[in-house]
Amino acid sequence: MILRSLPIVVLVLGILSPATQSLRFELQSGQTKCISEDIKSNSMTVGKYHVVNPNEGHPLPDSHKLTVRVTSTYGNSFHSAEKVETGQFAFTAAEAGDYMACFWAPVHSPQITITVDFDWRTGVHAKDWSNVAKKGQVDVMELELKKLYDTVTSIHEEMFYLREREEEMQELNQATTSKMFWLSFLSLFLCLSVAGMQFWHLKTFFEKKKLI
Repeated sequence: MILRSLPIVVLVLGILSPATQSLRFELQSGQTKCISEDIKSNSMTVGKYHVVNPNEGHPLPDSHKLTVRVTSTYGNSFHSAEKVETGQFAFTAAEAGDYMACFWAPVHSPQITITVDFDWRTGVHAKDWSNVAKKGQVDVMELELKKLYDTVTSIHEEMFYLREREEEMQELNQATTSKMFWLSFLSLFLCLSVAGMQFWHLKTFFEKKKLI
């Protein structure tokens, strides 16, 4: 029974694991770093970021402020902030695809390194369940059921999304196979045409020389 349920657990973890992305990265002044996240349509996503203060107990210098942009695959802007040390964004994806969060550090001489903490969550992981429990005055069991229901719904939507992607790949493979067939047919036709022209040329040459 355990072995039978293991693939299901692996599938659930595989589907839900990309739904959250928390990381810390370094950014050189005058440079840009972009982080992408594949988000399906109608999925909620939230993000929080802040610059790590290199000198605890002192104000953050202006050289450690960031410019942040969050855009979709089609270039639509969902978040924009300039010269900030911290910020957050939240939106529901209107279109499926790769969403890009780009961080730009201002030019500084000499060059400095800025450390950024970035937490990006999508789908079920984007919901603050503690606030849900507080506002709805639900008990622990009901809260767990809500979590489970949203998790199952997310998996269901993800499976439909993967099925659509699979159909797109199949259509692309069929189109590529058809193009390769016609290309091979055209190549064969050209080869036979060239061979026929060479045969005709040689025959004409030998006839003129009265060799045949």
